[in-house]
Amino acid sequence: MRRAPVITFLSDYGFSDDFVGVCHGVIASICPRARVIDLSHGIPRHDVRAGAVVLREALPYVPIGVHLAVVDPGVGGQRRAVALRLDDGRVLVGPDNGLLGPAAEASGGISEAADIGRSAFRLEPVSATFHGRDIFAPVAAHLAAGATVADAGERCDPGQLVKLEFPHPQLEGGALVAHVIYVDRFGNLALDAREADVAGMELRPGRRLALEAGRSGPCEGLYGRAFAEVGAGELLVYEDSNRRLAIAVSHGSAAQRLGISVDAEVRIRLT
Repeated sequence: MRRAPVITFLSDYGFSDDFVGVCHGVIASICPRARVIDLSHGIPRHDVRAGAVVLREALPYVPIGVHLAVVDPGVGGQRRAVALRLDDGRVLVGPDNGLLGPAAEASGGISEAADIGRSAFRLEPVSATFHGRDIFAPVAAHLAAGATVADAGERCDPGQLVKLEFPHPQLEGGALVAHVIYVDRFGNLALDAREADVAGMELRPGRRLALEAGRSGPCEGLYGRAFAEVGAGELLVYEDSNRRLAIAVSHGSAAQRLGISVDAEVRIRLT
């Protein structure tokens, strides 16, 4: 039996309104065989960078298919709507605001791109404020049903797509200077650094650390592998499930404890 096509769906829509359900309905009307996997609809409102991070980290764990992502503060403006075929066979659909770029890069790059703003697959009339329903969802459904990226819109140059700028971690005077790139619902702080970035620090489980971030002033924590290695309320620096360094507070919120969020700089040194 032929496997049903997969569409993954990520957005900042939340669930208190009908936005997600209506997009599901549009997809079901066009491609009823499609299996829709909701990656997340809890991306912070308008936070394109957070959406890009979550999309990039999630894609390796879902089947190759059509990947619909909508975090679109520029809806109705000059930004393009695009469909991107990647070198590994995935197709991304969403706004051209940087949301799709990190996932595309992590999947090997873009082999084909199309501007779908005037796609023959869009629903008419097109709302100025709900392109998720009228452009992105129907295009994603038609692609899942077998249409090509070329069918979906006018070809465009992948090199002209909007790119997000991310900071980079570095070592300064024996300390790791990293930046928060995502805050999850538990208040854990994902950093832009990986263990390879601290290879020269002799960082190993059980080492005590000094952290400087936000308004909290210097504080101490432990480098470990799991939350159970520290007591309730204690800080832990660890490698998260996406192989990034992260900061947590056992049974608490590191974001609240340190008073920081996305883009904040964090300095970590051995004690």
